[in-house]
Amino acid sequence: MTESNINVKESTFDSDAFLKSVTEQPGVYRMYNHEQTVIYVGKAKQLKKRLASYFRKDVGSVKTKALVSQICAIDVTVTHTEGEALILENNYIKKYQPKYNILLRDDKSYPYLLITAHKHPKLGLHRGGKRVKGDYFGPYPTVGAVWESLRLMQKIFPIRQCEDSYYRARSRPCLQYQLGRCLAPCVEKVSLEEYEQQVALAKLFLKGKSSAVIEQLVSRMEQASAALDFEQAAKCRDQITTLRKVQQQQYVSGIAAEMDVLGLYRFKSQVCVHLLCIRDHKILGSKSYFPIAPAQSSDNDIFEAFIAQHYLSEEPSNNGQGNIPKEVVVSEALEQHTTLTELLAKQAEHDVKISHKVRAERAQYLKLANTNAQTALVTRNSHKESMQARFVALNEVFELANGIHRIECFDISHTMGQQTVASNVVFNQEGPLKSDYRRYNVHGITPGDDYAAMAFALNKRYGKIKADDEESLKKMPDIVFIDGGKGQLAKAEDFFSELNLNKTPLLVGVAKGESRKPGLETLILAGSHQLISLPATSPALHLVQHIRDESHRFAITGHRAKRQKVSKKSVLESIEGVGAKKRQALLTYLGGMQEVNNAELSDLEKVPGISKTLAKNIYDALHDK
Repeated sequence: MTESNINVKESTFDSDAFLKSVTEQPGVYRMYNHEQTVIYVGKAKQLKKRLASYFRKDVGSVKTKALVSQICAIDVTVTHTEGEALILENNYIKKYQPKYNILLRDDKSYPYLLITAHKHPKLGLHRGGKRVKGDYFGPYPTVGAVWESLRLMQKIFPIRQCEDSYYRARSRPCLQYQLGRCLAPCVEKVSLEEYEQQVALAKLFLKGKSSAVIEQLVSRMEQASAALDFEQAAKCRDQITTLRKVQQQQYVSGIAAEMDVLGLYRFKSQVCVHLLCIRDHKILGSKSYFPIAPAQSSDNDIFEAFIAQHYLSEEPSNNGQGNIPKEVVVSEALEQHTTLTELLAKQAEHDVKISHKVRAERAQYLKLANTNAQTALVTRNSHKESMQARFVALNEVFELANGIHRIECFDISHTMGQQTVASNVVFNQEGPLKSDYRRYNVHGITPGDDYAAMAFALNKRYGKIKADDEESLKKMPDIVFIDGGKGQLAKAEDFFSELNLNKTPLLVGVAKGESRKPGLETLILAGSHQLISLPATSPALHLVQHIRDESHRFAITGHRAKRQKVSKKSVLESIEGVGAKKRQALLTYLGGMQEVNNAELSDLEKVPGISKTLAKNIYDALHDK
C-alpha cells in the first residue's frame, strides 16, 4: 500500500494537472476543502478512471456537483486489491466522518454472553476484544437483550454471575444461593462435577440445543428417582418445566439458523436501517440505525455502506467471527455484491451469502425489518418535533435574538461532602447530545462546599476556551442552566465575567419549590435575578425539567459509582507496609477479609511474609488501636 499526498491550497483545484499524475491502480482517495477538512472518501478499481469522472462537463448528480465545487486537494492511497481498498475506505470514513459520505456513526462493539474458563466458570456480559478465555455466545444486538438472557439463565441454570473479586472474597453463601439461583461454588456448597454438569447444560442451551438439554435432564431425573434421591430428581423436574416454558415462548421454527436481515425506510433526507438478528433459529433482538446519507444516495449505496461499516474492519479480531452471520438479507441486489461477499467470508472465516430475492420465511423477516425501520423513523421524528417545539417555547420565554440551539446544565452530587461529582449535560434541538456529556471528579475544595464545586465544574468546562478559539466557541451553549439557587448562580456569573469571551451564554438558575415537587420550579435570570415561574403545563418548563433531571441523573450515577468504588476498597490498602502481595497472602492464608478481621495477633504472625511488627500494625489498624 503506497500513498501520495498533494498539499491543500485555497486556490482553484487544477484537475488536469492532477489527473496526469494519477495511477490506474486500485486504491482510495480523499478529497479536501479549503479548510483542510476531508469532505469525501472513495475507492476505485482504477483510480485514474474514477477520479476523471468527477471532472467531466456532464456530471449529472447534484451531490457530485456540490462536492466538486468544494475540492481544493485530493490525496491518493494505492492498494493491492479492490477488497483492500474497500476496507481502507471504510476505516477512513470512520476516522474522518466526511460530510458527503454515508455515515453510520455507531462504532460500539456487539455484546456477548461469556462463560469463562475458570475452575468455577462465570456467566456474564462481555463487550470488546475477546481477550478473556472462555466460550462466547451471540452476538446480541443490544445490551438489553443480554441482560434479559442472563435473567432467564439464572432461573434455569444456577451457575454464578458474580464478579471474580466478589466470588473470591466470600466466606458464606450470598442471597442468590438462598433463592436457588446459584450453587454457591465459592464456599464449596456443590461438588466440582455437579457444577461442571450445569455449566455444560448452559452451554448446550446457549447453542440452541434446548431439546438435548431436556433429554439429559430427563435421564438424570430418572436415575435420581431410581436411586431414591428424590430431592435431586425434583430439582431436575423443575429445570425441565422451566425449560419447556422457555422453549414454547422463544423457539422460532423454520430454516433461518443464522442470519441478519436489513430493513430500510427513507423519509425525505432521513434514513433508518433496521437490523434483525437471528441466531440458532431465535430472534435475539433488533436495533435501528440512523445513518447520515447525502440526498442523492440510492438504497444500494446505503446498504453497501452499512454492510462495510458495520461488519468490516482492518483487524478481524476487533469484531470477532461471531459478528458476521452466514447470511445477510437485503431488499435489492448490490453492485458490489461479489467484493463484499468475499471480504465478509474472509473476515468471518466461513462462507457468507448476501441475499435479496427472498421468499417464504425470509420474506416475512424482511417485511418485519422494513416495518420496524419505518416505525423507528416515525417515532424519532415525532420526538424531534416535540423537542423542537419545546425549544421554540423556551425561546419565547427568554427571547434570544438568534434562537436557542444548544443548552447545557450543571449539577453537583455528593454524600456529606465526600466523593463529590459534577455533571455537565447537553441538549440540542434533537434532544440529549450524549456524546458531549461530561462528568468531573471535584477535588481541592472544602468538603460540602457546593459553590466551590460549581466553580470547579465551570472552570473544567469553559476555563481553557480562548476568545480566538473558533472551534470551541462553536460549541458554546446559548443557555447554561445551574441546578440551584442564587448562590450557585452568582458563582457562575462571577466565573463568566472573568472569562471575558465574545460569546457569553445566558445563565439561568433552576430553584426547586418549597415542596420540591415537579412543576413548582422557579427560574432565576442572571444579572437582574428576576424570578420566572412557568405554568406546570408549559412545554418550556417541561424542557427545563428534562435537562435538569438528566443532569441530576448523570451526576448521581457518577457519584454512586465513585462511592461504591471507595466502599469496596480494602481496609488493608490503607495500612503502611501492606502491598498487593501481602494483602493477597493475608486473604489466602486466613480465608477472606472476614477471617482477617476476626484473626488474633498470633494468627496474623503466622501468615507467610508478615513480620511480628507488621502483624501488630495490622491488628491495631483493624481494631482501631
